[in-house]
Amino acid sequence: MSLLTTDRTRQFEAAALPHLDAAWNLARWLLRDDQLADDAVQEAYLRAFRFFESLRGESARPWLLGIVRNACYDWMRQNRQLADQVEFDELRDSEAADFPSPADAGDPARQWEQRTQGERVNAAIDALPPVYREVVVLRELEEMRYEDIARIAGVPLGTVMSRLSRARALLRESLRDERPGGHGDEGGKTRHVNV
Repeated sequence: MSLLTTDRTRQFEAAALPHLDAAWNLARWLLRDDQLADDAVQEAYLRAFRFFESLRGESARPWLLGIVRNACYDWMRQNRQLADQVEFDELRDSEAADFPSPADAGDPARQWEQRTQGERVNAAIDALPPVYREVVVLRELEEMRYEDIARIAGVPLGTVMSRLSRARALLRESLRDERPGGHGDEGGKTRHVNV
């Protein structure tokens, strides 16, 4: 192994490895499977290493996440999983939980409600079409700037804002339908499950 190759490898590792968690998170949300996410991230990192010279003075994170996104979409296209339909998993077995007050933080029932609410939100995000899911994950979970999301997705800034607005509306609709009194319950009655 030459000194040049070793130096390039070190530079790549310094630029790319800090973003491994974000890369896996994006792949996991897009592909909805841990093993597929592992494979997509591995493929993306190989691609990134191959084209590392194309990264010129810009932030490695959006560049790398764009490659991860493309690897995921390539897999979805090859496996015909790019449907734009929204499939909602109805989780109606519990009431919607409000954010707890500090006094409720140690309450096991409140903790269960929080966990259930988190599961409902995750299921609602997971049910979004990929183009909406990716902007929600990048903005809300990875806290990326709109400009970086536009670069990753390869779309104009206005498209990012439009997709994010639509994704948030779909999430609100999905979560509202699951609340007591919403469209997703039986006449305003809430079903409870004993755990």
